[in-house]
Order: sequence, then C-alpha cells, then structure tokens
Amino acid sequence: MAQQKVVLKILAMNDEKTKQKAIEAAADIYGIDSIAVDLKQQKMTIIGEMDTVAIAKKLKKFGKVDIISVGPAKEEKKQEKKEEKKEGKK
Repeated sequence: MAQQKVVLKILAMNDEKTKQKAIEAAADIYGIDSIAVDLKQQKMTIIGEMDTVAIAKKLKKFGKVDIISVGPAKEEKKQEKKEEKKEGKK
C-alpha cells in the first residue's frame, strides 16, 4: 500500500482537550507517519500507509467525521518530479 494523505473534518473538535484525544486515538492506528490538526477549521490531516475507514471509525466517538479528501502524499510527487528531471538531463 502506498503512502496516502487523508484530510478529515471532525465537527466536535473545538477545544484543546478534544484535539489531544483525537490525536491519541488516530495515533493508535498502525501505519500512520504524521498527524496535523487545524483546530480553527476542525480539520485533521493524516499521512501514512493506513486504512481510511479505520481512521473514520476510530474518530467517530468524538462526533461526526467527514472525509474531505484521500490522495497520495505530496512527498511521492516531489520524488517523481526529481526523477523525471534527472532523466531529462541525461
């Protein structure tokens, strides 16, 4: 499974305590590399090799969870562009 970037909106995440609990719950899932949270927009961005549905189920106990986007991690795109530039120079 390739690395992916998942952006979730957790509607009940509106204070530091809930934010910390959500981060701890998401961190329990195998394959997560990084977690970033924007409290003002109530968004959580998770990068790693994990199951998106498992994350949503785990975070559902905090309230409604909307999956905003699922896609490849940006790091892979940068590596591919570097490889293309190297091939073009040869």
